[in-house]
Parts: sequence; C-alpha cells; structure tokens
Amino acid sequence: MSVRTLSPLDRLLEGLERAMEAVAGSPEAHRRSPGDALPDADLTEAERRHAAGLMRINHVGEVCAQALYVGQAALARNEETRQHLMHAAQEETDHLAWCAERLKQLDSRPSLLNPLWYAGSYAIGVAAAAVGDPVSLGFVVETERQVEAHLADHLERLPAQDARSRAILTQMQTDEIRHAEAAQARGGIDLPWPIPRLMHAASAVMKAVAYRF
Repeated sequence: MSVRTLSPLDRLLEGLERAMEAVAGSPEAHRRSPGDALPDADLTEAERRHAAGLMRINHVGEVCAQALYVGQAALARNEETRQHLMHAAQEETDHLAWCAERLKQLDSRPSLLNPLWYAGSYAIGVAAAAVGDPVSLGFVVETERQVEAHLADHLERLPAQDARSRAILTQMQTDEIRHAEAAQARGGIDLPWPIPRLMHAASAVMKAVAYRF
C-alpha cells in the first residue's frame, strides 16, 4: 500500500485542526492518565489553587509543545524528520489531555491566553524549521531539557499529598527526556548561546502569567 505525501494545503489543514483541538477542544489521549489509578488528595483550598496553578502552567506548556512541533513539522526538509516531530506531538497530546483532565478534577480551568500561547509558539516553530532540520531538532533538544527542569521544580512544589498530579508530571518528565534524546540522535545541534537564555526568559514570563490566568 502506498503512503500518501501530504501537500502544503494538507499540512495547513492538519495544523489548523490541531490548533483548534489544543486551544479549544478536548484532545483524546492514547494512553491512560498515570493519575487515574490513584486516590484524589484531600487538599485545602490554598493547596488546591496552588496545584491548579502549577497544572495550568503545564497545560500551557503542552499547548505550546503542540504548536512548536506542528510548526516545525510544517517546514521540515526531510519527511523522516517531519514524521518524528508529529510522533512526538502525539505523545504531547497525551500530556495535554492529562493536564486538562487534572485541571477539571481540581475545579479549575486552562489558561485564558491559550490562543496567544499557541500562535506565538507556532511562529517560533516555523522560524526554527526555516533555518533547517539540524537547528529545528536542536530547538527540540533545548526545549525538552528546559521542560524537564521545570517539571522537576513543579514536582518539588506540588502539595505532598497530591499523588495524581505528581504521577502525571513524572510520566511527562520521562517522555520529555526521551524526546530530547531522540532529537539529538537524529542530528539536533547545540543552539547558539543567546537562544537558550531567551527561551528560558520567555518561559519564565509564560509561567508567571499562566499560574493565574
């Protein structure tokens, strides 16, 4: 059976569908949430709000991840690179669905600024891909390394008894490490020194805003 190559229009429509799903839809996870089998925690109101703020940040991170990967895949030079990016995006969809579900369990909501986060991240993904696949894959490596670090920070900051959120973030961290290693193995290069700092600064702004909004 032959495999159909997507046209630019196909890729555009696929990207629009993913954007709508990430920003306003209810993405479907292909894996069961790691927190499903765990009892929900008895949280105080302050602890619930804090856990929700952290999970909202992580939900925004997954919205951004969808946009980055789809933007990078849209201009990938190599079809294998595009397939690699879209496979990683599918695993990030699991993360997005898990975080959305956990926010509902915490009687909270996603960020009100998700359309803005998505649009900005998509533009960054397209820009990275336009330079070439090695830079685009290097961007994946650096992004996932920074996400891994902030997940470690959130695991320390979650209320101790919030086992469901902790299980979700632990699995997400494992997946992000694997994504970074895979992108590096496919030829991702180290980014010039100002770029990781700029990425870190932009992430800090996003986290501060998304915690509340």
